[in-house]
Amino acid sequence: MTFLNLFIIKGALVKMNDFIQNKIMPPMMKFLNTRAMSAIKNGMLYPIPFIIIGSVFLILGQLPWQAGQDFMNKIHLGPLFLQINNASFGIMALLAVFGIAYSWVSDAGFEGAPAGLTAIIVHILLQPDTIKTVTSIADPTKISTAYQVSGVIDRTWLGGKGMVLSIIVGLLVGWIYSAFMRKNITIKMPEQVPANVAASFTALVPAAAIISLAGVVHGFFTIGLHETFIEWVYKVIQAPLQHAVDGPGGVFLIAFLPVFIWFFGAHGATIIGGIMGPLLQANAADNAALNKAHELTLSHGAHIVTQSFMDQFITVTGSGLTIGLVIFLLFGAKSVQMKTIGRMEIGPAIFNINEPVLFGLPIVLNPILGIPFFLAPLVSGFATYYAIYFGIIPPFNGAVIPWTTPALISGFLVGGWQAMLWQALMLVLTVVIYWPFAKKYDNILLAEEEGTEV
Repeated sequence: MTFLNLFIIKGALVKMNDFIQNKIMPPMMKFLNTRAMSAIKNGMLYPIPFIIIGSVFLILGQLPWQAGQDFMNKIHLGPLFLQINNASFGIMALLAVFGIAYSWVSDAGFEGAPAGLTAIIVHILLQPDTIKTVTSIADPTKISTAYQVSGVIDRTWLGGKGMVLSIIVGLLVGWIYSAFMRKNITIKMPEQVPANVAASFTALVPAAAIISLAGVVHGFFTIGLHETFIEWVYKVIQAPLQHAVDGPGGVFLIAFLPVFIWFFGAHGATIIGGIMGPLLQANAADNAALNKAHELTLSHGAHIVTQSFMDQFITVTGSGLTIGLVIFLLFGAKSVQMKTIGRMEIGPAIFNINEPVLFGLPIVLNPILGIPFFLAPLVSGFATYYAIYFGIIPPFNGAVIPWTTPALISGFLVGGWQAMLWQALMLVLTVVIYWPFAKKYDNILLAEEEGTEV
């Protein structure tokens, strides 16, 4: 490749970049930066620490080897750890609805906590307040017994199954609450009243209106349709969305869109993760419940595409699975630029941070390195999907671990030794994918450094 050919390629890339930057990216970024999308993206950050904490206790409560699990149960720590999981990971829908409403109202310039608390009340109001249990009798001559317990909160709807309702309620509460505040439809207290007391009365009118409206919705569904609003949302909206994400189409979205956005310099993983996160975390919660019941199989409804699927097999070592490129930088590069970036990146790459290679080589707007950057997560994503689909590795256990957890360790935590070995295989595969393209780019850089043609 001569410098003239390289110049032509760069010229074509500039034209493509101008088209995408001027025609595609503005409407996309305008949509992603709307108050609603920002509220979802920012609001979903609030449950993350507690989901991770709960996931740690899920792993401790469901150890991947039976002897250790039997010992934990014998000393009563297994059930205790699962209770901690239930109290953190298990109520992520409530944490999310608070975060979304809070983020909306705070972004509008008002105190967000009262709106978040109002959203929690509405979320619970729209759920069933009874639990029905049918006890089947093995003897066909006997009649099965049905039990109904009233005046309770069903934890089922506080976790993954309530995530779409959290988005709906969080956005609507944030919008309505902000509208009341903008129009000053509140109770105003004298200046002598302490600020915290005045704030509680300020929230009284909008909260009363929102809760009353939610009561009307609850009545319409329970009296008219004989089901609660959350059951309707789960059946009509959430379950189909989770099913759509949990397939090849979902794999393509979470594998391609983050690197596509990153290629033009924006943080694709954060943007797409914020949008897809509620569904991926709902899938993870379903798998966690199946894992606790010792029924974590596809035949029992386990999901393939979960938060762990994205974190440990799509963005592990950084968006684009750039560990293969880093290996080349360390052992195959001859240009000073590549060798220097490789020494800088090896530490961050262990903890899944790859901005040094994204902007230092760069990968951003680089037509040569862009090809494996797009290809690696797609190959890993689809290979992992079908590995689970055909039973080569088991579905992931539902644990959501910190995204900075090093590879192999993260694979073991979310899927045992099978997932760890598969993750290692995918990382080795990235070396094969990146090597020829990285070598070509290295030759170009080396020629530029030496002042010769490639």
